[in-house]
Amino acid sequence: MYSRFEPNNVPDPSLIDALQHEQADGAFFSSMDHDMSVFSLRHGQSEGNARNTYQGRLEFPLSAHGETQARAAGEWLRQFKPDYIIASPMQRARRSAEIVADLVHVDHIEFSDLLIELDTGVFSGIDAESAARTYPTLWKEFYTHSWDAIPGAELSKSLYARAILAWMRIRELGEQGASRIVCMTHGGLLQWLMKSTLAVHRWFPLLPMSNCGISQYEIEIMEENSPAFVQWAKIDFHPPNVPEGPKPVF
Repeated sequence: MYSRFEPNNVPDPSLIDALQHEQADGAFFSSMDHDMSVFSLRHGQSEGNARNTYQGRLEFPLSAHGETQARAAGEWLRQFKPDYIIASPMQRARRSAEIVADLVHVDHIEFSDLLIELDTGVFSGIDAESAARTYPTLWKEFYTHSWDAIPGAELSKSLYARAILAWMRIRELGEQGASRIVCMTHGGLLQWLMKSTLAVHRWFPLLPMSNCGISQYEIEIMEENSPAFVQWAKIDFHPPNVPEGPKPVF
């Protein structure tokens, strides 16, 4: 019914282990020579979100409500004049990024497998009620260990590594001159983009990640070759014109 996205680039296991010691903090951005704002968004509501379905790598399109959310987010972001967009190539994120790009007048979108959603393993394609009924033991473990407890799901250490690699690419874009970057991704990976700025390696506590909620990471250069001043200025922010919709799952 829904195709499965297969990434072309998967981090090597040895690299995954090495990146556990990295953190996207002020020191991480010390090579930059100008301030940068990174606006990270979860895609608009998908058809899977609307049905409370665990999607993972399944290719659900945006719902009509999701398209409205993406347009509203793009209209709000336009005031910041973004100069670069990097996005997951999965259908629901790709379409959200295309809508935003049109509204903020960015001609090119970089699609990166680093930003795809986590694999949700045996829960993929079913809703929360079905998961609890079909896998009662796993369901209990899910609320203690999150996706690390689910067979076939991507492990947290892999997600942490992908997040660091994504930040490395964002830093590289900054070094090349970008200063206002929009990053369109998914709820699961976005958890780790944020956790990796704090060197947090556990799923819990979860951070709010609603469809087209905007999280803004500010990187302010204080001195050349010195740690930047960094802060999350906004987390899951909804401008007045962004309709939230129901609470989604991954």
